[in-house]
Amino acid sequence: MTTVWASLLGFALAYAGMSCLSFAMDRHHEQLTRGREVPARRRVGLRVVGAALLVAAIVPCVTAWGATVGPVAWLGFLSAGALPVALLLTSFAPWLIAPLLMVGGAYL
Repeated sequence: MTTVWASLLGFALAYAGMSCLSFAMDRHHEQLTRGREVPARRRVGLRVVGAALLVAAIVPCVTAWGATVGPVAWLGFLSAGALPVALLLTSFAPWLIAPLLMVGGAYL
């Protein structure tokens, strides 16, 4: 795996994980669904999937850069994945997060 593909995959997984974790929160789920609360089962499911995606994001990093630099790159991708989610949720377009997630998933 080249470092370019590892970077894209690490960022995409981190973005997806951060999106799932943010949608597990009542406030952000209501922004996305226009006022509906998060059911308890969906909240738990989103948290589990989000955490699993964040953990899965370390695999391409360690594969591409090794055990010494890989975790550092992973932490950077976690930060980079959280930034667009936070900016879109707090600014103007919380509805744009899910389509970006689908486009990124279809691309990879």
